[in-house]
Amino acid sequence: MTNAIVYWNTLYLEPALAVLNREGVATPPDVIKHITPLGWQHISLTGDYIWTPTDGADLRPLRQETSIPAA
Repeated sequence: MTNAIVYWNTLYLEPALAVLNREGVATPPDVIKHITPLGWQHISLTGDYIWTPTDGADLRPLRQETSIPAA
């Protein structure tokens, strides 16, 4: 399960940074180098999951948070 979470997070890091940059939020390299795909707080580890295969070309839309918690 851990590998799946890290893979999922890794897929979405670049699109998330692209959205921030388009919105004018600075993402300096010295901050980006400290970002890790190991977080899992945003994933519900209980419940039923439906796994549907895709061709990998389409990512789900990013959720837009109203505020970003401080690190």
